[in-house]
Amino acid sequence: MKDGLFQVEAGSQEDVMVLNMGPSHPAMHGTVRMVLTLDGETVVKCDPEIGYLHRGFEKQCESATWTQVFPYTDRLNYVSPMLNNFGYAHAVEKLLEIEITDRAKYIRTIMGEVSRLSDHLTSIGAGALELAAMSAFLYAIEGRDLLWDLHEEISGARLTVSYARIGGLKADLTEEFEERWNAVEPRIYEILGRLDRLMTKNRVFLDRMQGTGAISAEDAIDFGFTGPCLRSAGVAYDVRKDHPYFAYDRVDFDVPVGSTGDNYDRYMVRLLEAYQSMRIIRQCLNDLPDGPVNVDVPSVVLPEKDTVYNTIEGMINHFKIIFEGIQVPAGEVYSYTEAGNGELGFYIVSNGTGNPWKLRVRPPCFYMMGGIDRMVEGGMIADIIPTFDTINMIGGEIDR
Repeated sequence: MKDGLFQVEAGSQEDVMVLNMGPSHPAMHGTVRMVLTLDGETVVKCDPEIGYLHRGFEKQCESATWTQVFPYTDRLNYVSPMLNNFGYAHAVEKLLEIEITDRAKYIRTIMGEVSRLSDHLTSIGAGALELAAMSAFLYAIEGRDLLWDLHEEISGARLTVSYARIGGLKADLTEEFEERWNAVEPRIYEILGRLDRLMTKNRVFLDRMQGTGAISAEDAIDFGFTGPCLRSAGVAYDVRKDHPYFAYDRVDFDVPVGSTGDNYDRYMVRLLEAYQSMRIIRQCLNDLPDGPVNVDVPSVVLPEKDTVYNTIEGMINHFKIIFEGIQVPAGEVYSYTEAGNGELGFYIVSNGTGNPWKLRVRPPCFYMMGGIDRMVEGGMIADIIPTFDTINMIGGEIDR
């Protein structure tokens, strides 16, 4: 060490500086920090640390019933909570070997895409804000607010929704839901169009985004990338297409794919995916079947209140599900869905009781953070901010 400077390697005459970037929210979002080795403003080496949020999600689930886990999943990716709800429910239903009703499949698809839209709008808007594009941020957050109004319409909450249930849903869509969507739909299209016009061909935005934070398809696969970050590198893998679930095998939509894996391609993939989500929601509303939203399995689904109050069978079922939990057969399963940032997986182990014996989550953000050093090394320190934004790291799901 010499005057606060470090050598790149033994015998090198090139002086470099080691800089601690974060943890501070404006740059690194919450608990994350990066230890940077800099040659001037060029990043020679990046050592990312995700820090500790201390949510303890996986351990908490072991002392909760299968149903009590839902509020915890809301807070994995808190920008698109319903996608977490549905992914977890899908995993438990797979272990129970039950298939939800057609109406529940369509409603999960609709609300999952509403959640995905809010996730992509947040990522695009926040990324633009950190490059000083305040107007783009305000348009994106207006759109997200309209979508969270729909969350509130059917779940009673805007962010921590806890809307899914094992075997179905907390409640059906409201009678006014389609009318509310018809009012919101044209405004969301208008906002997406404004974001496109503000940024896609903006000279400053292009200069900051194109060619920065790039990763090859081979490296993205090696690191375990999924979602928009993998598709931006040219790999057309989307769980909704490759392993359809809910109503995704009944709707027509495209999978946007980039070519360079840089920050600009990740922005474009999210913007185009938002348009595809709009297509999916419209198709599902047009084809929405009638029927119940929960399976007719008394040992899994809570009975109606009238049944609880007026029949001994209903009261006993209610008591057992609330106090003992759903008795999930002993076994293990891995289930995966397409969340806002990629493949969200749940590996669950049951010992035949009302609580998970072990629950492990595969958060898509964790693998993107594992490859961020490859994306920023050799670039400028200023390029770390848009790169970090376009991988869209969410602290709630990445916490280990």
